[in-house]
Amino acid sequence: MASTTRPNIVLIMADQLAPHFTGAYGHAVVKTPNLDALVARGARFDAAYCNSPLCAPSRAAFMTGQLISRLGTYDNASDFAASVPTFAHYLRQAGYRTCLAGRMHFVGPDQLHGFEERVTTDVYPADFAWVPDWHHADQRIDRWYHNMDSVLEAGSAVTAFQIEYDEEVGYATRRRLMQYACERDTPFALVASFMNPHDPYVALPAFWNLYEDDAIDLPDTTIDTVVRDPFSARVLDGIGANAAVTSEADIRRARRGYYANVSYFDSKIGEIVRTIDEIGQLDNTIFIVTSDHGDMLGERGLWYKMSFFEHSARVPLVIAGPGIAAGPIASPCSLVDLLPTMLDFAGASDLPLGQPVDGRSLAPMARGGDEDDGCAIGEYCAEMTATPVFMIRRGAWKYVHCDDDPPQLYNLENDPLERANLVADPACADIAADFAAEVASRWDSAALRDDVIASQAARRVVFEAMQTGRRTDWDYTPPRDASEEYVRNHIDWTVAAVKTRFPPPGD
Repeated sequence: MASTTRPNIVLIMADQLAPHFTGAYGHAVVKTPNLDALVARGARFDAAYCNSPLCAPSRAAFMTGQLISRLGTYDNASDFAASVPTFAHYLRQAGYRTCLAGRMHFVGPDQLHGFEERVTTDVYPADFAWVPDWHHADQRIDRWYHNMDSVLEAGSAVTAFQIEYDEEVGYATRRRLMQYACERDTPFALVASFMNPHDPYVALPAFWNLYEDDAIDLPDTTIDTVVRDPFSARVLDGIGANAAVTSEADIRRARRGYYANVSYFDSKIGEIVRTIDEIGQLDNTIFIVTSDHGDMLGERGLWYKMSFFEHSARVPLVIAGPGIAAGPIASPCSLVDLLPTMLDFAGASDLPLGQPVDGRSLAPMARGGDEDDGCAIGEYCAEMTATPVFMIRRGAWKYVHCDDDPPQLYNLENDPLERANLVADPACADIAADFAAEVASRWDSAALRDDVIASQAARRVVFEAMQTGRRTDWDYTPPRDASEEYVRNHIDWTVAAVKTRFPPPGD
């Protein structure tokens, strides 16, 4: 494949991967050799956050560079408008081939959102079935709310739906990269987005057997070692943790399954990097590895996401490739920063933006420039609450606000496990007041709540109507025309042999 003047971009995304549970971020047990290798030659962002700790809202923010309060993508059943430009649209404008392999949890009839092609379906439904109801925020939707089954049933299996899916994503990614090599024309931007290590915590035996129960560390903060804030109390009820009886063995087994699936995801990173090397593009490809949110994994008694505590809200972010300087970066950042970052790498920062973007480019820091005074903004407008929840991370400080709950203020340098809420500490009064004033100036919480409730009501009507009569599904089915594949009567096999061979004959 001929070298291009602009780098290819390969973004590898996990689902529900907290950086705390990777060797690349210093965990003593979890094995991530392929991510470690990228960190050794790339930039590791140590304070990267999602913009909403839930799959669909986080991914919509990631795709558009916009916060969910601007987009209206509030929960896992919020439609993502086709009129909103994404990084895939902009990169296409810049001359890149764009491809999505894997999940992105797009809700609504547009299942491409700027990607030229999508080579797999998604895991979860694309309709409005999972709409919360803030008028009855304390009622579980048993059909889809998280419960503790993933913890109590963790273990090893030779297959499961998330394993089957990720195997398909890995195969489709390698196949498309090989096709890019054979086409030898323009730079490409490919997103490979995997399901693991998202629960259920069920792992293939080869990865399960990388770990032993006795070696699995238990949570640093148990439910009895921290003051339970009201939002956490609601989440504990919502996921059924208060009603479930979990033993230390259950917790170890669930964490072992998660660790095993982190290593499984890491193996997919390795497969993709090796494929890029095989097609001769290792020195011309920017790799970005991240996740949509993290997983509490038993910390504070909490599991899964839906929280602005570090294990839920922080994400790994590693960038490696030509021109990238190796080393850690402490400046807070978030997923909305990736759109301008990728445009910067593509040499397309001067493209006119169709809508305002809430992020900034991380490329200057990744290239070894001075760190900026970054800020990460989080918004949560989904289940387990009836009022928007906001987070601001700046410097050492994190501030969390919800109109229904007492505010929270943490100094993450001194208290990385967030055990001491300093909002009432007289020594922090000015800091807390400044954050409170910033929340009031950034958001109209009451107006946002009204919009969320109106959106929920409208989507419930649409969903119920679509269950009547002939069903229309938005779930994506990748197009495939077998008559144009391999060797056919109108396709000379000698031509096909040359077109699909890399390196080509004579190289």
